[in-house]
Amino acid sequence: MPAELSPPMTKGRTPTVIRVLVLATFVVILNETIMINAIPRLMSDLRVTEVAAQWVSTAFMLTMAAIIPTTGWFLQRVTTRQAYAVAMGVFIAGTVLSALAPTFAVLLIGRIIQAGGTAVMMPLLMTTLMTVVAEQDRGRVMGNVTLAISVAPAMGPVISGLILQISIPALDSWRLLFVVMLPIAGVVTWLGLRQLENVGEPRPGVLDIPSVFLAAVGFGGLVFGLSKFHSGSYTTPALIVAGGVALIAAFALRQVQLQRNGTPLLDLRVLLSGTYAKALVLMAIAFLAMMGSMILLPLYLQNLRHLTPLETGLLVMPGGLAMGLLGPTVGRLFDKFGGRALVIPGSIGIAVSLAGFTQISMTMPYWQLLGLHILLMVSLAAAFTPVFTLGLGALPMHLYSHGSSMLGTLQQVAAAFGTALVVTVMSARSTSLIADGTDPTTATLEGMRLAFLVSAGLALIVIAMAVLLPNRSDNPHGAHAPEQSGEPESPELVKS
Repeated sequence: MPAELSPPMTKGRTPTVIRVLVLATFVVILNETIMINAIPRLMSDLRVTEVAAQWVSTAFMLTMAAIIPTTGWFLQRVTTRQAYAVAMGVFIAGTVLSALAPTFAVLLIGRIIQAGGTAVMMPLLMTTLMTVVAEQDRGRVMGNVTLAISVAPAMGPVISGLILQISIPALDSWRLLFVVMLPIAGVVTWLGLRQLENVGEPRPGVLDIPSVFLAAVGFGGLVFGLSKFHSGSYTTPALIVAGGVALIAAFALRQVQLQRNGTPLLDLRVLLSGTYAKALVLMAIAFLAMMGSMILLPLYLQNLRHLTPLETGLLVMPGGLAMGLLGPTVGRLFDKFGGRALVIPGSIGIAVSLAGFTQISMTMPYWQLLGLHILLMVSLAAAFTPVFTLGLGALPMHLYSHGSSMLGTLQQVAAAFGTALVVTVMSARSTSLIADGTDPTTATLEGMRLAFLVSAGLALIVIAMAVLLPNRSDNPHGAHAPEQSGEPESPELVKS
């Protein structure tokens, strides 16, 4: 939100605007994973291949990656209520279109529209939180945000598994996923428009069309290329990734030029903050590890241990719930003791849990799998809330929306990279073993073990970043840092 006004800082309670935005964010993020269990139904009802059906999830992720880089600019040009109305209105429109979709192509368009609304909501929530919540309460309130962004993806497959069991004549079961979501989204939108108040005032600025193109094609291409590595061919995905990286580099150069004599779409001066940059790296690798485990565990449980999708969802649900429900507690501990007391043990727990998953076998008790998954989710909760708060808290207020946008963009890239990495490592290892005469089940199991080992190795970088993070944000201006002719006022930015 803009820096012209001093925002109303609240102490000791969660502002209504944040409660409404958390609820709306939970609803829209839930949709990112809710279609996972519906793939077989889509293949049957709409007569598409498995590869095509997977696009209901892939297209959602691609759209998020393409749009989120633009939200930093967008949120500074509209009021809080306007941003909320646009995000929820677009999301509801996509939900209606998906529910009524006569063909798979129309369903895909509906999912893309849904993702467009979702892409705005998360940066809006983070930016508003950093603007209206007093620094000493940010950890507690950020914990509630963690609940929304962690429980929603974990609950998606479980909720869809339950809904898909319902049978209604003349209505395809997968359509129920959107029919059920529609009134919930409608009520949340109505509540929000009744209770939301504007925070700050919009600032004028020109939209740089080349930047929009470079961001959309660059980040979208990168995520698309990474998502194609599971197909078994590496040459084409690698070329797409290289093209995406080249366009992102051009995007970055364009933003540097605009920072001198225009309005950048994504202000890269956020990276001048050492604390923010470290938090960005830590969050990306931790999110990569989380997404890798979210891909590998269902493959292991369903393909090797032969659990149903619903049974798989129920087994991993306690970890997701533990992560979300622990968020507010972690936030209060952060407000009291600072970040290092949480982030360092949390990062160690991430590495230990991933190392534990390298011991999976065909006979490993389910309670051990459950325990390792809960340890991973609790450790991620201990890391995410302080990292978000420390990273954004190190920025002056006029960069909050850009910092939130970059965090959101990197989450999508890390999710795609994590998926590509574990699937590629697993496939390469299992293919090599099968060629040497190993039976397919044993070869797949060994591939999964190696993929978990690689993830555990990357978690060591998380530990290193955790040690380097400060205990508190060293930006004394906090949310009231002024904007001076486009240059950051924060001493940390100058010092870096």
